Amino acid sequence: MITPKMLAEAYEDNVEIVKMQAAGLSQADSLVQLPFRSNCFNWVLGHLLSNRRTVLRLLGDEQTIPEAQIARYEYGSEPVTGEEEGVLSVETLLALLDKAQAQIARRLDAISDEELARPMLPFGTRERTLGEWLFFFYFHDCYHVGQTEILRQAAGKNDKII
Repeated sequence: MITPKMLAEAYEDNVEIVKMQAAGLSQADSLVQLPFRSNCFNWVLGHLLSNRRTVLRLLGDEQTIPEAQIARYEYGSEPVTGEEEGVLSVETLLALLDKAQAQIARRLDAISDEELARPMLPFGTRERTLGEWLFFFYFHDCYHVGQTEILRQAAGKNDKII
């Protein structure tokens, strides 16, 4: 069984990968687009925050990342194609990611295995346990973290991070 501690560590591992992939990227680098319909590094970072905001909501905390601050990066939003309203700097996004991770770790540290087993229907779609929802959003987090390697290379970095 996955424990709250294991989930916190898994989410933390993703933050560390993102930081490695972001190292040395400028704001302009973070806005480089792939030559097909996709999203840039900046959007992926913001979307990771949107995902973490949902995780925090599931854990009972909606205040760590204000929705208005990351509205540009929500599910279904258009690709970020340059400096525009609502686009945050890479530094701001990484700082918010650290803040969100710290809060996720604190919240997970405070819940029990029994709480993870609690059934819930937070989105009106399908009942899952809290642990299953958290794991689903961890999967979503991993999907986007994996994109950061390609987006780093698209920005002109010809290196190997992992």
